[in-house]
This record gives sequence, structure tokens and C-alpha cells, in this order.
Amino acid sequence: MGGDWREVALLIESANTEVEQMKRKKRKAAATFRSLADAWVDTTTPHGRLILTALGGIAEFEGELIRARTGEGRARAKTRGVHKGRPRKLTPHQRQEALKRREAGESLTDITRTFGVAHTTIGRPSGGGYRGAALARSE
Repeated sequence: MGGDWREVALLIESANTEVEQMKRKKRKAAATFRSLADAWVDTTTPHGRLILTALGGIAEFEGELIRARTGEGRARAKTRGVHKGRPRKLTPHQRQEALKRREAGESLTDITRTFGVAHTTIGRPSGGGYRGAALARSE
């Protein structure tokens, strides 16, 4: 057996990551793969390479299904108005108030103390037409 080879105790435990890593490594350095628990997985034989290729295809297909399902779920959540990610520190009204105070010339430090947030929260653009970042840079 020439080149690198790796043995694993259970193929199931390492299937996705090990198989993909070994396939990449095998392409680069002609490495081989052999499972201790599953004798039929041995890339030194044509049969073993066939099985490993089939498993890799199934793992790739499964990954695509997961990506498609999670994408569909995110799209459904978005249509329902579900917000993903960290909650906003300021309400839309508070953001408007901060903007008005900033335009009136009040310092960023005073505004942030009032709302109890960091200066980056006031100075960060947060959608909905809020122009805090441009105002923060003007100081």
C-alpha cells in the first residue's frame, strides 16, 4: 500500500467529514482509506472505491437536501415576519429619536448614554432609512 492511509473505528461516525477530507487528500496525494469496523470500505480495491464514491454522493445529496429545506424554512419565516438573529437594541421610535437628536447637534456620547447603548449602535446603519453611520462619522 503506497501513500497515506487512515483507519477509523466506525464509518458512520466519520462518514461526512472523513470521506470528504480523504477524497480531497486522495485526489492530491493518492492517499487510501480503510475502515476497521467496515471491511468493505477500502480504497485500495475497486469495490471499496465504488462504495466510497457512492457514499460520498449520498452525503452530498443529503447536504443539498438540508440546504434546500433550511432555505425554504427561512423563506417561510421571512414571509411570516419572523426576525432571525440578534434582537435590535433600539425600537424604530428610539432610532428616529436618536437621529433627530444627532441632526440637532447633540453629541453621540450623550445620545448613547440616554439609550444605554454603545456608540456603534447609534452609528450603525440599521435599515429602514436610518442614516446613523453618516452622522456618526461627522463628529
